Amino acid sequence: MKLRVYSLIGAGIFATALIGLRISSAQEELDSIKVCPDTQKVVFENAFVRAIDDQIPPGVAEKKHQHRHGLTVILTNYDVEQKTYPEGKITRTHRKFGDVNWSEPIVHEVRNVGTTPSHAVRIELK
Repeated sequence: MKLRVYSLIGAGIFATALIGLRISSAQEELDSIKVCPDTQKVVFENAFVRAIDDQIPPGVAEKKHQHRHGLTVILTNYDVEQKTYPEGKITRTHRKFGDVNWSEPIVHEVRNVGTTPSHAVRIELK
């Protein structure tokens, strides 16, 4: 009986580990640095935060990617259109130099729909 219980516990731990690896792998596939290497660069990282410099030229779109929760510091005035997942909601936003915004974790696509380059620093908490 004990062997059966231990076998079930072991199988449960193994299944949980596999699910964790699958989720981790999916998250890694959507990592903004990997998906958007032309527009996003890590400028600082430690055990607690990751800071990403994000610059999108006018008319350029970033593919579907994700961010952890954190702050975004706006460094230029610009206009973006964003599609969020899984709901597919599309919004347009005018960002203003000096604004600082809090964001929950997000999966989205972003397009610079304005005439000026976008420039922001995203500080993600780990």
